[in-house]
Amino acid sequence: MKIDFKAKQLEFAAYIRDPENNPPPSDVQPQRMAMYRELFFNNIDSFLSANFPVLRTLLNDRQWFELGQDFFAKHVSRTPHFSEIPEEFLDYLQNERDSSEDFPFMLELAHYEWVEMALSIAKETVSANYHNLDDLQSQRIRLSPLAWPLAYQYPVQKISPAFLPETPPELATFLVVYRNPDDEVNFIEITPITYRLLQIIQEHEEVLAADCLKQVAEESNHPNPEMIMAGGLQILKELAEKTVIAVVDLGRPE
Repeated sequence: MKIDFKAKQLEFAAYIRDPENNPPPSDVQPQRMAMYRELFFNNIDSFLSANFPVLRTLLNDRQWFELGQDFFAKHVSRTPHFSEIPEEFLDYLQNERDSSEDFPFMLELAHYEWVEMALSIAKETVSANYHNLDDLQSQRIRLSPLAWPLAYQYPVQKISPAFLPETPPELATFLVVYRNPDDEVNFIEITPITYRLLQIIQEHEEVLAADCLKQVAEESNHPNPEMIMAGGLQILKELAEKTVIAVVDLGRPE
């Protein structure tokens, strides 16, 4: 009798993923299947624990196990690479997770923790800014590929077992998470205007700093746009010193 190996693989995988709703293969000893399943699940569980450490501390062992089991059973990953499992977990939380017991900020917190991991392993590199920043306004700038401006409803950088907000605050949280030349991942809490500045820079491969400042000043409808531009210029200098943004070509005309 010819064996349908594909069907066998699907039967094996279905039980490994969700033993409560799928029968074990009839030709494999239950003890072996239990061992295989434990190995597979523990690999996923340890990787999630390592990449979402804050989320892990917020859940007790039962809640964490059930979350991991639900992900393991429901989500069909598009990649075999372990380094991409956290992104698959995010996709699961956003599109497949359905539990009234979850914290309202769970998805945002998980995204924030994923960003830290993604930046830490990104292949891009960044160098220190050696340009003279005194005339930054007339220079072209770009956003570092290792700097991500982020907006959240919840203050995800503050969440801990001692701080579990039940509703989002009136004001959103704006952050930029970045990796510096020493390969350290850091974050800065920023204002809405700074976030908008970074958005404008991000929309262009490179852009004149003065144009960014002018656009932000116009959008703000502030009675004193010069003050907005001066404050924005100081912010850009600080971001350049931290390598969040970089000068492209010093003194290059538009």
